[in-house]
Amino acid sequence: MAQTFPTSPLLVVDDDPDLLRLLTLRLTASGYRVVAAEHAEAALAQLAISPPALVITDVRLPGMDGLALFDELRNRHPTLPVILLTAHGTIPDAVDATARGAFAYLTKPFDSTLLLDKVAQALSLNAAPAEAEQEHWRAGFISRNQQVVALLAEARLVAASDASVLIRGESGTGKELLARVMHRVSPRAQQPFISVNCGAVPEQLLESELFGHVPGAFSGALAHQDGACQAAAGGTLFLDEIGDLPPALQTRLLRVLQERAVQPMGASQAVPVEVRIIAATHQDLARVVAEGQFREDLYYRLDVVTLTLPTLEARREDIALLANHFLQDIASRLGKPASGFAPDALALLSLAQWPGNVRQLYNVVEQVCVLSTLPLIPASLVQRALQAPPAERLRYAQAKQKFERDYLIQLLRLTDGNVSDAARLADRNRTEFYRLLQKNGLEPRMFRGGEEVGTAPGHG
Repeated sequence: MAQTFPTSPLLVVDDDPDLLRLLTLRLTASGYRVVAAEHAEAALAQLAISPPALVITDVRLPGMDGLALFDELRNRHPTLPVILLTAHGTIPDAVDATARGAFAYLTKPFDSTLLLDKVAQALSLNAAPAEAEQEHWRAGFISRNQQVVALLAEARLVAASDASVLIRGESGTGKELLARVMHRVSPRAQQPFISVNCGAVPEQLLESELFGHVPGAFSGALAHQDGACQAAAGGTLFLDEIGDLPPALQTRLLRVLQERAVQPMGASQAVPVEVRIIAATHQDLARVVAEGQFREDLYYRLDVVTLTLPTLEARREDIALLANHFLQDIASRLGKPASGFAPDALALLSLAQWPGNVRQLYNVVEQVCVLSTLPLIPASLVQRALQAPPAERLRYAQAKQKFERDYLIQLLRLTDGNVSDAARLADRNRTEFYRLLQKNGLEPRMFRGGEEVGTAPGHG
C-alpha cells in the first residue's frame, strides 16, 4: 500500500542551524511538510498556531531543554508522538523520557534511513482515518486495510439488492457490524434490523424466538407472540452462527426463504412475511453440509453472496485506529479522563496477538480505560491487560460458552469419549449432545485411548 502523508507538518527543533537545515531537507525530500524551530519557546509558539503531526527535538536546547519541552508537549497534547535526538551524555535522560512516553530517541550522529523509519512508524500508529473512511454509511467500521476497504465496497454494492448474504469470519471479527452496515445502506434502512444468535438461544426457545407462537402452542404460551421473522418484516434479519441452527429449524427457515411465509408455533396456517436474511458463521459451512449436519438446499439459499472478514492480525494497520476509536467512545461513556495512548502503549497493542480479534481488542481497551486515572494510557497498563488471563475479561455470554465447552470436555474425559455415556450423564439425547460437541469444536475420538484434547477443524 502506498505511503500516505499527514496533513499537519512535522515540527523539528534544534539549536544547530546546519543540522536543522539538514533535517528539514531530508524530511522534505521524503514528502513531509516541515516547520523548523531553533529553541523550545519557538516550538511552543508554533504549537499554539497549528498542532503538528509529530515533533523531533534535540535534548540539549538553550533555555528550556528538550526534556522540559517533551513534558510540556505531554501536558498539552498527550498523544502527540515525540522523537528525541540525543548526544551520548544525555542518553540516560532520553531513555527515561522514552519510558514516560516519548516514541523513540536517536543518538547523534544518526542514520537518516533510521530517522525516516521511526517517523513513518510513529505516524502510522497515530494516523487518523481517511476522509472516505469517515462516511456515515460505514460509521463504526473503521479500517484503512485494503482488503477490508474492498470488502466494504462489495458489501455496499450487494446491499442494494435483496440477495441473501453469508458472512464468514472468525469470532470477534465484526460480522454483525458488517451486517448492520449493509442494512444501513440498503433500501430497507428505515425498516427494522433484528439480530438472533442461533448458538446462544436454547433449542426449546429458538423456534419461538425465530417464528413466534400462538396461544396454547406450549405450556405457558398464553398470548400471541411474533418471532424475529415477523419483527424484521420489511427489513433485515441477521442470523448469527447459522451453523448451530438445529435441523428441524433449518427446514422451517428454508420455507421462509422459499415461500416468503412463516408459520408460528401452534398455528394451522402460514402468514406472509417479506424479509431480507443475512447469515453469519465462523464454521466451514460447506464441510458441515458434507458431514450431513446442515441442509444443502438451505446452504445454497443462504450462500448467494459470500463476504469473508479477515482476522485482526491480518489487518494490523487498523489496530491503533480501532484502539483510539474505542478509547474515545468508552471514556466518553464512563466519564473517564483518558484521551489517548502513549506511543509505546500503541506499539504494544499493534504487536500483540489477537485470537479474539476486534472484540478482544475492545475488551482490552475497556479494561485499561476503566483502570486509568490519567489522560494518557501508559504502556504498563496495556501490558498488564494483555497478560491478564482471558477469563478475567470475559463477558457473561463468553464465560457461559467457555463453561459449556469445559463441561463437555470433562464428560468426555470421564467416559473416554463414549458419547452415549456422556450424553446420559448430561441428561441429553445423543443427537443434541452431538450438536453441542460440534458447536464447541470437539470430537469424541480426541478422548479415546488417553489422547490429549484438541480443537476440531473450523472451531473459532
